[in-house]
Amino acid sequence: MGQDDATAAANEPPVPPALAAFMATGWADGDDPGELAPVAAWAAKRRAALTERFPGERLVVPAGAPTSRNVDVDHRFRADSAHVYLTGNQASDAVLLMDDGTATLFVRPRAPRSEQEFWRDRRYGEFWAGRRPSLAETQHRLGLDCRHLDELPAALASGPPARLLRGVDPRVDALAGTLSDAPGRDAELAAAISQLRLVKDSWEVEQLRAACAATARGFEDCLREWPQVLAHGERWIEGTFWRRARVEGNDVGYTSIVASGPHATTLHWIDDDGPVRPGELLLLDMGVETRSLYTADISRTLPVSGRFTGLQRDLYTLVLRAQDAGIAAVRPGARFRAYHEAAMTVLAHGLADLGLLPVSAEQALDPESALYRRWTLHGSGHMLGLDVHDCTTAPAAAYADGTLEAGNVLTVEPGLYLQADDLLVPEELRGIGIRVEDDLLVTDAGAENLSAALPREPGAVETWMAGLLR
Repeated sequence: MGQDDATAAANEPPVPPALAAFMATGWADGDDPGELAPVAAWAAKRRAALTERFPGERLVVPAGAPTSRNVDVDHRFRADSAHVYLTGNQASDAVLLMDDGTATLFVRPRAPRSEQEFWRDRRYGEFWAGRRPSLAETQHRLGLDCRHLDELPAALASGPPARLLRGVDPRVDALAGTLSDAPGRDAELAAAISQLRLVKDSWEVEQLRAACAATARGFEDCLREWPQVLAHGERWIEGTFWRRARVEGNDVGYTSIVASGPHATTLHWIDDDGPVRPGELLLLDMGVETRSLYTADISRTLPVSGRFTGLQRDLYTLVLRAQDAGIAAVRPGARFRAYHEAAMTVLAHGLADLGLLPVSAEQALDPESALYRRWTLHGSGHMLGLDVHDCTTAPAAAYADGTLEAGNVLTVEPGLYLQADDLLVPEELRGIGIRVEDDLLVTDAGAENLSAALPREPGAVETWMAGLLR
């Protein structure tokens, strides 16, 4: 039985033999193979590319296991991104074994009706958790040879040492002593998969387009409910956007940041429990994760009253011009860090014009100084895909210290954060946070803004809001 079933079962009546026998009879239990998943052919190409990186080797990539929230309640499961990338599978407990290019997916199929699991197991039983696909159904849908998960230990023990994607499934990690024969081999696998994911194929790009389009609709949903937003605050927006994410996708790609007034100066404000007051700015950083698990990551800073004050417009325009400079630097062959440097140059000069810097902008931009960062701590963007911060284990030479190439998808998101208790900031500027973020696809000719449907220019923002506010 599933997690904490002994505790949960203690509160249930006993199961007499007559009931157990009765539950095993009278069920229709046929397969419904369905169609081959659209991602299947793309996943096969990705596995082939990984095999080229590790010819003749065995590679183990788990999906992960459910984790308990309390007693017999699990957190909502989300499969590991590397596993999804290589298989298209989103079911828990599965493990991909690649042996010199031959791929086998070990899965936990639904239990037959001859076993009590289907009606008694709180984690995997069909009556408790829903219908899991059979081996045949998974094999047909993903185009992968499938075997029962119970066969995995013997399969791993019978061959040469393997590389394992660690930290995903503790039960598979427990086999580490029999898998890897040299330190660092597993880390090389993680880095290689992450590096492969840096360049999106055309199927992935379409998923990211869909994520951005759904996210734009989610932003508009929130504006259409402005009276409720003003009455109930940040959490109304969080809930409204989450509804769009669940209707059109799998979930939100990350915990939504809904930050009004001084909350916007907290970079990862996720409490979302404050009021939304007219006259303040509202920072929204939200993204829909599609059912294929690709996520958008878009930020807009809006005037709650529908129009920027003169001061708000000036500060917003400074951040927007920094973003414009960053976007202009995104093109194939450019250094990854170039767009951040371009954005920070604009911000540093703007901070100097505001009289905030104790030194010149050029001195503040010196890496040995970086004093401007007091008001803009984070980087100006990151790769985007199956994870909101995608490909983080890729080698630095291929990512942070590398160059952009067509097929990269990344965010450009400079921000300005003037803390409410910062005595170096004039009082009228304190408690203001502004971030503008878009999702960019690097193309052969430059870059395409996948989130351009959401306006950025202050006048366009005001017009957009006027057309949606009720």
